[in-house]
Amino acid sequence: MIQDILLWYNGYGERQSVVNENVERVEVMIEFIDVNKTYDNKQYALSNINISIEKGEFVFLVGPSGAGKSTFIKLLLKEVDPTSGTIKLNDMVVNELKRKELPFYRRKIGMVFQDFRLIPTMSVYENVAFALRVIEAPYRDIKKKVPIALSLVGLSSKYKQFPHELSGGEQQRVSLARALVNSPAILIADEPTGNLDPDTAADIMNTLNDINRAGTTVLMATHAKDIVDNMKKRVVAMEKGKVVRDEARGKYEYED
Repeated sequence: MIQDILLWYNGYGERQSVVNENVERVEVMIEFIDVNKTYDNKQYALSNINISIEKGEFVFLVGPSGAGKSTFIKLLLKEVDPTSGTIKLNDMVVNELKRKELPFYRRKIGMVFQDFRLIPTMSVYENVAFALRVIEAPYRDIKKKVPIALSLVGLSSKYKQFPHELSGGEQQRVSLARALVNSPAILIADEPTGNLDPDTAADIMNTLNDINRAGTTVLMATHAKDIVDNMKKRVVAMEKGKVVRDEARGKYEYED
């Protein structure tokens, strides 16, 4: 059921095909080319990063604290710029974007955080709708898309409730719905299960997997060893600002 809704939703009403995992994907969604990033202390946060992520992939970004995962995400969101090198999202050169272009660029990216970042004075519906209101979406679009996004994450019946009335897992589902409401090309999840119990975390991962299977590229930074090992997705491991491992069906391989 969720895949049927996603297929409809991702195409703004036009049914799309489910990504066939047996067919070779050739369209690159994310590309880092010779990317370096140093901060004011002259220490390398990232060193000579070369990596490409294809459309429809599910990729885990792993590594110890300070490995460069957060910088990788900040560069992709253009919260910071590389010291050198090129970053592309769907053939768009991210580090060449002008400030006025950033709001339009960031609509292509859905972002989910460990701490949910919901607005406590807004209802579930209003929190999700807020992502559309800030881009001045027409009311008819908000009325149409918010219920679909809430349906995707199984919260249709709780649209009037406020964040404090929800469990941690439900709050993360609201965060997911907010990230999806703009039909992003890529969903970035930064430790999305970090504050959740194992059963709730598994539910969130099932939802992310469904979202991915319907065609959305998913990049997830995590320290959740069991999740990474069980899902057997592509794993990109970082240490001291460098990519040290890139495996199609990888494992976590760190002791935290």
